[in-house]
Amino acid sequence: MKASHRAPTIALLPAGLITFVCFYLFIGWTFAISLTGSQLLPSWDFVGLLQYERLFASARWWTALGNMVLYGALFITGCLALGYLLAILIDRGVRAEGLYRTIFMLPLSMSFIVTGIIWQWMLNPGLGIQQAVRGLGWEEFAFNWLVRADRSIYTVALAGIWQQSGLCMALFLAGLRGVDPNIWKAAKVDGIPTWRVYASIITPMLRPVFFTAGILLFSLVVKSFDLVVALTGGGPGFSSDLPARFVMEHILNRQELGLGAAGACMMLATIAAVVGPYLYAEIRQKKGN
Repeated sequence: MKASHRAPTIALLPAGLITFVCFYLFIGWTFAISLTGSQLLPSWDFVGLLQYERLFASARWWTALGNMVLYGALFITGCLALGYLLAILIDRGVRAEGLYRTIFMLPLSMSFIVTGIIWQWMLNPGLGIQQAVRGLGWEEFAFNWLVRADRSIYTVALAGIWQQSGLCMALFLAGLRGVDPNIWKAAKVDGIPTWRVYASIITPMLRPVFFTAGILLFSLVVKSFDLVVALTGGGPGFSSDLPARFVMEHILNRQELGLGAAGACMMLATIAAVVGPYLYAEIRQKKGN
């Protein structure tokens, strides 16, 4: 190995070692624990796939999994759509661009805990939007999603979209600023409407940005814990529970380390099942080009 190549390798070695130990090694440890009867503390009494059988027999797990699918669909779609719309509006030359970018990016600076608390106040029927509207004279107005079992997961999606749409806006705005200006000049000469340029030319060009933003948002969906804890606590009942909260609840409060580890492994499998095909398609496309 040449000296010019040896120095970067040596510099990257500590980071690579830390990543291997803190990520890959602990994945293996978690999977091993999921095959045991561990409760409060790890134990090595292997029980095979018993914890996975218990997991799949749990109605609460399937509720959390269904909530993750619904929350993920709403959260990812909402963030991408709102972020892309905001990026287009800013890119069209709005006045005070810096001010608008700051306003839309501000929620991103808050933690999910703070976001959850803010939206808990806003959606509390006795304190927030419902009470404010009723105070204006609309006594019959009702917006009590936070305390309704069939609507609580939607409040989690609303809070998540509010916080993360600024990230998507920044990514899309960077992509839009990289578009060749000659495309717009040619479209103007040909008389192509602006909306058609965005729909047929600009949006396909931003496919890598959509992919990157989608992967980032999907990872947030799978590991969502603090937002749902701060906003709904998983309730009413378990109506807004998510897999990450299910795992942490069983590990920390129910002394079911083996069952929680099985849930964590299934969350990892979910990420691999969704991200894997996309990564494979992207790699094949780059090789084909």
